[in-house]
Amino acid sequence: MLHTVLTIIQWFFLLYMLILNMCYLLLNLISFISISRYLRDHRLDEFLQSFSDFEPPISVLVPAFNEETTVEATVRSLMQLSYSEFEVIVINDGSSDRTMSILLDKFKLVQIPEAYQVRLPVKPIRGFYKSAMFPNLRVIDKENGGKADALNAGINASRYPLFCGVDADSILERNSLKRVVAPFLENPITVAAGGTVRIVNGSRVVNGFLELAGLPGKLLVRLQIVEYLRAFLFGRLGWTPINAMLIISGAFGVFRREMVIQAGGYTVGTIGEDMELVVRLHKYMRMKKEPYRITFVPDPICWTEAPESLKVLRKQRVRWQVGLLQSLVKNRSLCFNRRGGTVGWLAFPFMILFEAMGPIIEILGYIFCIVGFILGVVTPTVFVLFFLLSVGFGVFISVTALLLEVISFHIYAKPKQIFMLFLCSLFENFGYRQLVTLWRMEGIWNWLRGGKAQWGEMTRTADWQQK
Repeated sequence: MLHTVLTIIQWFFLLYMLILNMCYLLLNLISFISISRYLRDHRLDEFLQSFSDFEPPISVLVPAFNEETTVEATVRSLMQLSYSEFEVIVINDGSSDRTMSILLDKFKLVQIPEAYQVRLPVKPIRGFYKSAMFPNLRVIDKENGGKADALNAGINASRYPLFCGVDADSILERNSLKRVVAPFLENPITVAAGGTVRIVNGSRVVNGFLELAGLPGKLLVRLQIVEYLRAFLFGRLGWTPINAMLIISGAFGVFRREMVIQAGGYTVGTIGEDMELVVRLHKYMRMKKEPYRITFVPDPICWTEAPESLKVLRKQRVRWQVGLLQSLVKNRSLCFNRRGGTVGWLAFPFMILFEAMGPIIEILGYIFCIVGFILGVVTPTVFVLFFLLSVGFGVFISVTALLLEVISFHIYAKPKQIFMLFLCSLFENFGYRQLVTLWRMEGIWNWLRGGKAQWGEMTRTADWQQK
C-alpha cells in the first residue's frame, strides 16, 4: 500500500512538471511566431510615420509616493515624449518626504480651481496645481490612499479618451506612446495595451532617457534581467494571439478610459492593482459579450529600476504573489465560465495551477524527491527526471528567451553582454529560482493571513537619473 502511494506521488510531481513545461514550450513557439510577424509588419520608422496624423490624445498618469529621488527627472523626461497631444498628471499620494515640494519648486506649480466629474471614489483632494513651465502638466495633491486610489484620482481628472499609467521611477523611450498606442489605431476594439519593461540598472541615462543599455555589476540584478526577458517575451506575448493576456505591468500600460471607469477603476485595497484591473476588464467584456482586445507590444518601451538587495527583492516578490492571489480570487467567477472564452478556460486555470499553486507543488516536489532519494524510496530515474523537468527545462526557457532578445531587438549587442547573460540564463535555475519560489511561498502565507495593500518600497540609487 505504501509503495503504491509513493509511486502515485512520484508520478504526480513528474506529470505536473511535464504539463507545465509543455505549456511553456507552446508559449515559446507562439512567441517566436508572434515576434517574427511583428518585426515583419511593424518596421518601426515607417509604421510610426503611417499613424502620425491619427494619434489619439492621451493622459499620462504618474502616481507618486515618497519619490523625491526620482520624481523630477521622471517628469522632465515625460515632458519630452514624442507625441502630438498628451497631458501629464502627477498624483502625489500624501507623500511624507519632499516629493510635493520638489514638484512645486522645480515646475513652478500654481494652485488652480478644478472642475471635474468624480466618477471613481477617491480619498480627499488637497489641491490641484498647474505648471507655469509646461501647459500640459498638472499635479494632484491628495491624502494617502494607495497606488490604486491615486490612479483613480488621475482617471477622474484626465481629459483624454486614453490614459497611460506610469510608475514614478520609470523611464520611457521618446516614442513609447506612439508604439503602445498603435494597437488602438490598428484595431478599434482594443481596450488595453502593455509593453515590454526592461531593467535600467547599469545603463546610461541622459536627461531622463536611456542612451545606452548596460549590465549592472551585481549578479542579483543580472539574474533579474534574464527573468524579465522570460516573463515579458514568453509570459505576456505567448497569450496575446488568443486574447488571453492577464497581466499588464503597472510600470507602463495604456487603457481606454471609459471602459476602465465602467469596469469600476482600480480596486483599492488590492496589492496587484495592475493585474486585477486587466483580469476584471476581461471579465467585464466577456460578461457583456462585447468584442475587445487586450494586447502586448513586444518592443522594449519602458525601463525601471530593479532591487539590488535580497531584502528589497524579497519584499517585492512577496507582494507580487499576494497580488496575484488577490486578483484571481476577486475574479474567480471568470474561471470555467461559459462566457469566459480563452481567458476563462485556458489562461485563468493556467495561472491558478502553475502560478498560484506552483510554488507549493515545486517546493514539495524538491523535498519529496531529495528526501525520498536519500531514504531510497525514490528511484534514481525519477530523481533525475524531476530535476531535468524542473531545473533543466528552466535553463532551456531562459536561454531561448535570451536568444529571442538577441535576434529580435539587439538591446544587449556586445558579445560580452550576451555571454554574461547566457551564463546567468544557465545559473539562474540553480539557487535563485528556488529562493524566489520560497519567497512566493511566503506570499501565499501572507495572503492566507489577509495581507493588506500598501505602497511597495524600493531603495533608489538615483545614479541612473544623473548620468
